[in-house]
Amino acid sequence: VQLQASGGGLVQPGGSLRLSCITSGFTFELYTMAWFRQEPGNEREFVAVITWGGAVAYYADSVNGRFTISRDDANNAVYLQMNSLLPEDTAVYYCAADRLYNKRPSPDAMDYWGKGTLVTVSS
Repeated sequence: VQLQASGGGLVQPGGSLRLSCITSGFTFELYTMAWFRQEPGNEREFVAVITWGGAVAYYADSVNGRFTISRDDANNAVYLQMNSLLPEDTAVYYCAADRLYNKRPSPDAMDYWGKGTLVTVSS
């Protein structure tokens, strides 16, 4: 099983980034996909989740209206479009897969994890 996140980088406040997570080794369309993030010294926190087929998505209050999660089952990929970025969005972002569905999944509930990609929002 592999989940490879990419797309992080340095961006100014108010800017945008699009994160990608390409997966392999499991039946992607049967899994809900989520993004989490973690700042140094803090616990990993939920950002967004999308159900099988992409019918439903939920977001953390802190990113709702600014971030959009999407998936491409044909290419076993999940994306996170991040707009109007704030300095407090600075973190390492991780994609994860869960066979079950939860509106606000706990990191402990996820089945598979990828390595993170660093997003830095700074002027």
